[in-house]
Amino acid sequence: MKKIELLSPAGDLERLKIACLYGADAVYIGGPIFGLRANANNFTFEEIKEGCKFAHELGKKVHVTVNIALHNKELKYIKEYLKKLEECGIDAIIVSDPYIIDTALKETKIPVHVSTQASTLNYESVDFFEKQGVSRVVLGRETSKEEIKEILDKTNVEIECFIHGAMCSSYSGRCVLSNFFTNRDANRGGCAQICRWDFDLYGDDKNITSEKPFTFCTKDLSMINHIPEMIDMGISSLKIEGRMRSIYYIATVVSTYRKVIDSYYDDPNNYKYDQKLKKVLDAVANRDSIAQFFDGNYDESTQYYNGRMELSNQDFLGVVIDYNDKYAIIEQRNYFKKGDTIEIFGPNNCLTYKVDEIIDEDGNTIDVVRHPRQIVKIPIDFKVNKYDMLRIKR
Repeated sequence: MKKIELLSPAGDLERLKIACLYGADAVYIGGPIFGLRANANNFTFEEIKEGCKFAHELGKKVHVTVNIALHNKELKYIKEYLKKLEECGIDAIIVSDPYIIDTALKETKIPVHVSTQASTLNYESVDFFEKQGVSRVVLGRETSKEEIKEILDKTNVEIECFIHGAMCSSYSGRCVLSNFFTNRDANRGGCAQICRWDFDLYGDDKNITSEKPFTFCTKDLSMINHIPEMIDMGISSLKIEGRMRSIYYIATVVSTYRKVIDSYYDDPNNYKYDQKLKKVLDAVANRDSIAQFFDGNYDESTQYYNGRMELSNQDFLGVVIDYNDKYAIIEQRNYFKKGDTIEIFGPNNCLTYKVDEIIDEDGNTIDVVRHPRQIVKIPIDFKVNKYDMLRIKR
């Protein structure tokens, strides 16, 4: 039986490598234009080629988002752009605009995946796209498990579903609030996340006040305890949201879902969900996470209505950039000190370690690592690898 695909975001070349090393079967990235993440670093064509080479050597795939809402002035650039992407050796494009779909299918051999931006929520729409020649449809995040099952039963094209990350207060990201309030078009990569703002609430022409401000911010999506069910349904790809997320977030989320997927395939009859995995995911998030529409949730439990705190994550302490002579070379990402008990984790391991000694770049012994991206050495009597990471022991 073909294993379900775990698809990770990658905002730049470093994150692409992290995603592949930590267990993603494929990554999705943004090219120089048309990729719906105007504020991300995005990839040049040379970086796409390098990313494809790195991924393909590991047996992984690279998908490129071309899911912008297209205007007349951009029509003339599409054919040439798609040809350049094809030359880079990518494995698929993710598209919502019918013209781009049609052009890609006629002018290139790149497999076409219909983006969640198309808000595909029913089997007739999936069937339509299938007849056009697309190889996969990314369903809108508003589909319930019953709807997904019916789509799978009545169509033959590959189906991709989101399993983790931020949710939008609009249908699959098709929001105009950002454009209205800030002149930043969410459908062209400029979302200002208006749904996270605080608002005045009025009723009966009066300002309704409470201890906390009104908001309609959605809680995040987490399907960690539904993965076996999604595998059994016949879904082809499980997608993680977050091209703007950090390497620590990607490493943690990808490796956690990798463990669940592999564990279920290894022994489906005796698989048992480990509650500790949810705690690992919660530690890298700053909002509550639930199954959202999959369980048929459409009520107040899916959102925040009276504000909440978003705290930046301080668990990520550093990343290993080298290991030699029993010393790990660390690039610092957060404050840590001598005497701290930390975890060093990588794609295949997670070990606890007490920091007994810290040496700076000048060879001086120090007690605290407090400077941003400071390079230090710590003695470790077990081998660690480049891209392994340090986090607080919880």
